[in-house]
Amino acid sequence: MSHRCWLVKSEPETFSIDDLAASPRRMTSWDGVRNYQARNFMRAMAVGDRVFFYHSNADPPAVVGIAEVSRTAYPDDTQFDKSGDHYDPDSLPDAPRWDMVDIRFLEKFDQAVSLDRLRKEPRLKGMTLLKKGSRLSVQPVTPSEWDIIVKLGKAHKR
Repeated sequence: MSHRCWLVKSEPETFSIDDLAASPRRMTSWDGVRNYQARNFMRAMAVGDRVFFYHSNADPPAVVGIAEVSRTAYPDDTQFDKSGDHYDPDSLPDAPRWDMVDIRFLEKFDQAVSLDRLRKEPRLKGMTLLKKGSRLSVQPVTPSEWDIIVKLGKAHKR
């Protein structure tokens, strides 16, 4: 795989993989990220990079499908919306602090790959998602982690 791999988290009640699939052109802006490290990861994304879509705060939390980056980082307009949840009074239009990327739906897994299932896979023990205290909403995934999770997600139920 020549592209980099990522994982983005969303609460399914807020925005699920089904919402992404139903979006116009099956795309959305990934906005509202307010963590510097997660923002920097978004800034490193390139068009065509693959993205796992992870349902956090779900029962169970799980990787549920795949998207791809369709537009690289650009200023997140929600930082300037005074009435919004993501407003940042210290971010200025001529020096924006926060970025977003656009992602496009590619596929939903045959079966969600739960956090518990990921933890049981010895080959994933170093994965960022599984590290104690890891709460980043955007994080890198290695190519080997990618391949393992794709196989788990595409395995048909027996």
